[in-house]
Amino acid sequence: MAPPRPEPAVSAAANLCIFLLTASAVWTALPGAVRGDSGSLSRRGGEDRALDAGGGERGSTADAGSSPRFRRATSWDKQMSLLSSSFVLKGDATHNQAMVHWTGENSSVILILTKYYHADSTKVLESSLWRSTDYGTTYTKLNLIPGTTIVVTSFYICPTNKKKVVMVGSSINERDQMLFISTDEGSSFQRQTVAFTPETIVFHPKQEDKLLAYCKDGRLFASTDLGHKWTLLQERVTKDKIFWSVSGVDLDPDLVHMEMQDSSGGYLYVTCLIQNCSDKMVTAQFLGKIDHNSLLVQDDYIFVKVTTGNRTKHYVSYRRNEFIQMRFPKYALPKDVQIVSTDESQVFLALQEWYQSDTYNLYQSDSEGVYYSMILENVRSTRQPEENVLIDILEVRGVKGVFLANQKIDGKVTTLITYNKGRTWEPLAPPTTDMNGKPVSCKVPDCHLHLHLRWADNPYVSGTVHTKDSAPGLIMGAGNLGSKLVEYKEEMYITSDCGKTWRQVFEEEHHILYLDHGGVIVAIKDTSIPLKILKFSIDEGRTWNIHNFTSTSVFVDGLLSEPGDETLVMTVFGHISYRSDWELVKVDFRQSFPRQCTELDYESWQLTDLQGEKCIMGQERTFRKRKESAFCIKGKSYTSALTTKPCQCTDKDFICDYGFEWSYMEGDRCFPDFWYDPESPPENCHLGQNYESSTGYRKVISNTCEGGLNKQQSAKQHSCPLLPPKGLKVGIKGQMLAVAPGDDITFIVHQEQGDTSSTKYQVDLGDGVRTIYQNLTVTDEPIQHRYEKPGMYKVTVKAENIAGHDEATMYIQVTDPLQEVHLEAVPIARRNHEVNLTAIVLPTKANLTVFYWWLGDSLKPKLTLQNSLLTRFPDSGEVSVTVQASNSRSMVQDTKIVRVYDNFQVIPLSFSRNLDRFNPNIPEWRDDIGLVVTKLLAKTTGVPQDSLVTVVNPGLPTTADLYVLPLDTKPAKGSIFVDKRIPAVVQAVNDKNISFMVRGGLRVLVMLADPNAGLIANDSVAAAAENGYHGAAGGPGVWALAVIFLISIIGTGSFILYKFKRKLPGNRNIYAQMHNEKEQEMTSPVNHSEDTQHIIQGEEFIDDDLDSQTLGNAGGSPAFRSLIRTTTNHCY
Repeated sequence: MAPPRPEPAVSAAANLCIFLLTASAVWTALPGAVRGDSGSLSRRGGEDRALDAGGGERGSTADAGSSPRFRRATSWDKQMSLLSSSFVLKGDATHNQAMVHWTGENSSVILILTKYYHADSTKVLESSLWRSTDYGTTYTKLNLIPGTTIVVTSFYICPTNKKKVVMVGSSINERDQMLFISTDEGSSFQRQTVAFTPETIVFHPKQEDKLLAYCKDGRLFASTDLGHKWTLLQERVTKDKIFWSVSGVDLDPDLVHMEMQDSSGGYLYVTCLIQNCSDKMVTAQFLGKIDHNSLLVQDDYIFVKVTTGNRTKHYVSYRRNEFIQMRFPKYALPKDVQIVSTDESQVFLALQEWYQSDTYNLYQSDSEGVYYSMILENVRSTRQPEENVLIDILEVRGVKGVFLANQKIDGKVTTLITYNKGRTWEPLAPPTTDMNGKPVSCKVPDCHLHLHLRWADNPYVSGTVHTKDSAPGLIMGAGNLGSKLVEYKEEMYITSDCGKTWRQVFEEEHHILYLDHGGVIVAIKDTSIPLKILKFSIDEGRTWNIHNFTSTSVFVDGLLSEPGDETLVMTVFGHISYRSDWELVKVDFRQSFPRQCTELDYESWQLTDLQGEKCIMGQERTFRKRKESAFCIKGKSYTSALTTKPCQCTDKDFICDYGFEWSYMEGDRCFPDFWYDPESPPENCHLGQNYESSTGYRKVISNTCEGGLNKQQSAKQHSCPLLPPKGLKVGIKGQMLAVAPGDDITFIVHQEQGDTSSTKYQVDLGDGVRTIYQNLTVTDEPIQHRYEKPGMYKVTVKAENIAGHDEATMYIQVTDPLQEVHLEAVPIARRNHEVNLTAIVLPTKANLTVFYWWLGDSLKPKLTLQNSLLTRFPDSGEVSVTVQASNSRSMVQDTKIVRVYDNFQVIPLSFSRNLDRFNPNIPEWRDDIGLVVTKLLAKTTGVPQDSLVTVVNPGLPTTADLYVLPLDTKPAKGSIFVDKRIPAVVQAVNDKNISFMVRGGLRVLVMLADPNAGLIANDSVAAAAENGYHGAAGGPGVWALAVIFLISIIGTGSFILYKFKRKLPGNRNIYAQMHNEKEQEMTSPVNHSEDTQHIIQGEEFIDDDLDSQTLGNAGGSPAFRSLIRTTTNHCY
């Protein structure tokens, strides 16, 4: 809940200190419109904007003085003697940012930090620190460590003792991080090395030596000795969501409020003491997770929000009591909520409803910040970078209850003012004359004064509207006359009676500075061209004088005065050119005023609204101001408030209560919304108690009227009825529905409606534990439990009283978090054949695990509750297979690559039994064994390693499958394909040439899975491949005869082909192919000679010429030649 446009600090160093502490962005020294952050001053470039058009002050001083609004002939003017002195910060021409601190409190010390911020690297590369002890007449450059270059990035000032300063710096290479601590306004510094890099330092609002330091990585540190020693508080803290205790509200001044991330990634609102902020000592103040970046601690209130699905609920805690859901109109359905103010025991906020895009509605709360009533619709908003929202609402400082707002209806923006905190709004009355005293043509109701309510990004200049607590009733703003606000028309207007009457003072926007409680008003034109004059008024803007504050025109970057606007010394910051050094000009008005003001120098003025009504917020208020004829200094002891007188209450002191809205068409009264029943009892109404039904009105908070009309007096008294429980809900603290065995669980029971004091709650935790509670939701008695065994548990809560009953149910999944998942997938698969994918999850007892299977490039996973999936791959090539296993507490994944082919060969393998003793049955071990076997086979047989893949199967006994992949080499036309790799592999295994060592020096032999299988002849190869290496029917003698017969047939066939090859018409290409029908294929084992491995090398696996060799291999056995069959090649 980011605050909307606050009134910018421009001259109070106390407020500037806050700006420096909360800086969130930095300026860049680039040509273009000047933008900035709240903590650093940036140069204006000479090319920022085009020359301003019009304006009586344009051009030379003489031109400005010719305007009737600028006087030089009065007796005051003759006495005015301003002293100006300039000082150039030599050597800082490249520095594009500056931070300034004026100590104040009768001190003449000013500190200036200039730095070169490199936008691309987002780092400060150089810096200089300057100090003045004579109100800015001269400056001395400080060297924090003599002989060492130190880069200072920022400094922070204690709000309760401005003599205490903490600077953040580092060595030039950023290797050493350090703080520089001063207790004497920067006269001396103590260096303190730190082991972290502070991004923000926050002083305690009351105890000057206590600090918080936030780092970019989310760590939060605390110090109780002004930064000399630091203690780590927490490691996952949200930036800018750290708050010290609020005096008078929090009991312990050492308490810290923070938003932090828990181990599951959610965010919590927690508190702890800086002495011990470990995880065990952190206290969760809100039961459950909150939205990121939603915590706000402000005055008596704490705000958080919780989003579930597409609904967001906002909660508030008043004076640290329990959190209660904030009650907006039922169908407001807020998209966003921005807190405007929380002072005077009331929340003033802007709410964007579901139908709004660039506007917000303003709401006012009761004293506890729970119930809200709308006071103004459609206030304009602007969304800034980094999701910041600026809302056109501004609280006029110095007079309580006065606000300005820009309302946008049908694209038309108009400015409204309220004097009674939103009870009534009126447009601003236009001035009767222009700045030259000529009548204006702007007449109500068709024409009014409209003001821009933008606040300045630069803390050293005013916004478009300038008000100060030290100058009540004095408002200066930029805007225009007409029927609506015009964006780029910025004439300057002033009022000294809090908005009742206005006067035009300039034709263009100016930066404003109040000195001596508004006794002197200084104005410098907001322009991109260099200036050397300023204008000032000592009669509330009725007349203006000109002063040349420098002999050479400068680009003005900022204005600053001593804190509190109580003195008459100011400083102008600027530079002569884009590449010049910083120039500081001191302007001193003190010698122009001869004496202090006395009571005779003041006159009173009474606050009234635009209708002349004196009773505002229940009282008549009288202020005092300096007479026009008095020429004196108000000084530090000046107070503006004079008297207050209570008034009798009238209609204007009441607004519509929650659930009611104004009906301007029916007698200006409040009527209930259709969804609200005024007679219904409140949620906390219990049997035996009484409640009042709303009359539709409630008194404006902080309104002090007495007697008179009381619109709440006619409220009816009712006895709280016995209502049946309704809207019963059960949840878990932290909102986790999946927990680990042994975790401590806190159940939360909430009942939206119905009596609770006489209601019994029967709780069944699903594991045999049953309890009965009385008055459970009132006493907030926690239901704590611990499930020891994994499983799914049904938790039931039944609420029952005499009037009725209700029931709530939830399911708790108790499971260990998943540690690992391993995807078991055959690395080689046949196209369009079924493949089984299996996910092995650890721990193996994990229940209710959901599996997401991602196949290839598909972005839509297949979901299963089983740990396996049957699928097919339609295309050949490499396919990525990923499985994700999730059980609501964690998610793990594994990925494998499956190579898909049209055909391949599979040879089942086995191992000597001694390997089973060392088989841990884990994937890594199987992968290693498979790789060893593949390498040994490739080395022994000469078969290329990339065409062999050995996959060790899970379980015992240890077995494996050897995949022989197709060769990339294509046979030439007129040739027969003969794959010699399989006989080479079979012979190497049968010859016991493949073995490896395991632990203890034991040798493991690789064998064929079925060494006793017989030979397979001709077309029975495919069938053998389907059925495995099973022996064929018949003994050795039968097979010997079959082999001899087959050899004779092959020889005869070869001779015939050789003789009649030239006579064949259209010679067909003939290949010898092992065609396989199923995913796993096997070839019968045969014996090979030891020379096979030397014969079969590289391209020798393909016989291109039937003339040069027969269909069989000369070095191979006749038995293996029976495995080769001749067939016409088919592609699948």
